[in-house]
Amino acid sequence: MGDEPQGQDIRTVDFGDALGERYLAYALATITSRSLPDVRDGLKPVHRRLMYAMRQLKLDPETGFKKCARVVGDVIGKYHPHGDTAVYDALVRLAQEFAVRYPLVDGQGNFGNIDGDNAAAMRYTEARMTHVATALLDGIDEDTVDFRGTYDGEEQEPVVLPARFPNLLANGATGIAVGMATSIPPHNVGELCDALIHLVKTPNARLATLVEYVPGPDFPTGGVLVEAPEAILEAYSTGRGAFRLRARWVVEKLKHGQYLIIVTEMPYQVAKARVIEKIALLLAQKKLAVLADVRDESAETVRLVLEPKSRGIEPAALMETIFRLTDLEVRIALNMNVLDANGVPRVMDLREVLQAFIDHRHVVLERRTNHRLSWIGRRLEVLEGHLVAYLNLDEVIRIVRYEDEPKRALIVRFKLTDTQAEAILNMRLRSLRKLEEIAIREEHTALGAERDDLEDLLADEGRRRKALEAEFADIREKFGATTELGRRRTELAGVPAAVEAAPAEAVEREPITVLCSQKGWIRAIGGHGNGVETKYKEGDRERFVLRCETTDKLVLFGTNGRFYTFACDRLSRGRGYGEPIRLMVELGNDHDIVAMFVHTPGRKLLVAASDGRGFVVEADDIIAQTRQGKQVLNVATGVEGTVCAPVEGDTVAVIGSNRRLILFPLAEVPVMARGRGVILQRYRDGALSDAKVFAMAEGLTWRIGERIRTQNELADWLGKRGQAGRLPPTGFPKSNRFA
Repeated sequence: MGDEPQGQDIRTVDFGDALGERYLAYALATITSRSLPDVRDGLKPVHRRLMYAMRQLKLDPETGFKKCARVVGDVIGKYHPHGDTAVYDALVRLAQEFAVRYPLVDGQGNFGNIDGDNAAAMRYTEARMTHVATALLDGIDEDTVDFRGTYDGEEQEPVVLPARFPNLLANGATGIAVGMATSIPPHNVGELCDALIHLVKTPNARLATLVEYVPGPDFPTGGVLVEAPEAILEAYSTGRGAFRLRARWVVEKLKHGQYLIIVTEMPYQVAKARVIEKIALLLAQKKLAVLADVRDESAETVRLVLEPKSRGIEPAALMETIFRLTDLEVRIALNMNVLDANGVPRVMDLREVLQAFIDHRHVVLERRTNHRLSWIGRRLEVLEGHLVAYLNLDEVIRIVRYEDEPKRALIVRFKLTDTQAEAILNMRLRSLRKLEEIAIREEHTALGAERDDLEDLLADEGRRRKALEAEFADIREKFGATTELGRRRTELAGVPAAVEAAPAEAVEREPITVLCSQKGWIRAIGGHGNGVETKYKEGDRERFVLRCETTDKLVLFGTNGRFYTFACDRLSRGRGYGEPIRLMVELGNDHDIVAMFVHTPGRKLLVAASDGRGFVVEADDIIAQTRQGKQVLNVATGVEGTVCAPVEGDTVAVIGSNRRLILFPLAEVPVMARGRGVILQRYRDGALSDAKVFAMAEGLTWRIGERIRTQNELADWLGKRGQAGRLPPTGFPKSNRFA
């Protein structure tokens, strides 16, 4: 015998391989059993187990409430072996009318509020299911879904719910797994049912047609969706995108031209108290000069009062400023990454999600019908045995009275089944009345007709589709627009008109000089004088120097193809070196700033990437609404070779790293809002170095040190867009740049 312990399997494995296997198992468990919802019922396992446990406790909408602690105890004890806090938080969210579009739990007690306050402890609150929850569970006892053993093998739980209600899109879902996430905003169930009915009638319906039925999300807190229909269609077509959502506000007129702005609806999942704290902080930091005061006058409804500093400020301009600085405008992500019917995670478009729900309901219909047919078959078998007994009543009585084995004798004498013989022996004397015989014959006839009808339903796909249409119409009738719960709450407003966010009346106009260093530190200095202090950190030096005013906007263009916008009055103006602009615009270490300039309305810019592609963009179209900037140049590019040049002429000059120069008319370059653009210069081995737009009549200029040279004879370099070009004029900089 050796020294190894008996009964142990000790193997030598690579630590990296073992760690990878275990992490993969953990990742798969997180994806499939915790974070991603099922496309069929729209629920994660914890929510599904909560619904099933509440049903087992008979917490129907018509019955009384039970303590949430009882529900949570059953869930973690029988189905979900996790912490009680996590399970209770999931239960609370299902009851919050401001968090869930169609609540699945009817809560009694303190379940939190829109200000972000937490719910009371589970020992105080009570809960029961709503009618929506009962629709999700409808038919679960009729073999409509599969069951599996619980974690300890003592109970059974459903793999998925029958889900008569389209819960995934109606209530939405969010979750972060390992390596993937999901984010589905809530929608209006009436619109979803219309789309489902249309898809059942027209299986090959175009996605654009379905988007006409489902024009956008419908959030429980209302708000205004300010997104272009084209962007909404693209998001639903790819399953990925985002929606801009704003708070709803109205103007309340006062005397002498004064007014107040009243916010009546908050954006989805935005805590009102935190917005007020943010506005108060901005006021204290003097970064919200358009506003004088903010106060909360909310009761049962939201009433957030914003008092402008001056009656001369336009309400729309004031709100545009607040939208950009606070969470009164948010972006709601769309990432329809869900588990399909086979448990495989994938991103679906709107049509695939709707079709998956239809397929699930079709399977439920077939299984429910087969379950009913099985029951009818068993019942008819018993009834036929009873009818045999009525037809041969005297003989049956004799056999029961005198035979030693009456069951066997009945089977042999009347060719009955074991079930029929047992049913005859279990008949009561009272059931031998004539009236009982008539009732049994009527039941036999009715069940026979129902069996024929159900068999015809299973054989006729058209009838099954009609049944699904009627089912969706019934859901629309119960929970759709005709009810208070189902009316659309979120307004679809489209893209709002462009409004100046920082009106001159609110910001004191004064000259400043903006300094940006080579390493990306930016600051502002008062005045335009020549004696401005231009000190930089050791090893750093000057890069951009702009003379502008506090009412101006600065625009940055990065090698990631994005434009970033920020107001000059918010730049650091204290002592020191300023603030790191890389953190401000989040370019990251792999990208750099290409250009910095003052925004001029009506201006045009030439943008180009290192692969020689580019186009002209309107300056009014590049203004970014968020800190993440606005994507314009959709092409992978490096730090070298990205260009942003003002359009100040009629001719484009492009030079590559292979030292080839080509000139061609500006008219050959299209004006676009975003994209890859067209080929400006073609390279075999090389990339774009620089580009500019100049006036042919004034000649091509470039800078060498402090001197500026001009070349007027340019015929040798004129050509067509996309050509390779030729060597530049004598004396052109070795850096291959015009400035």
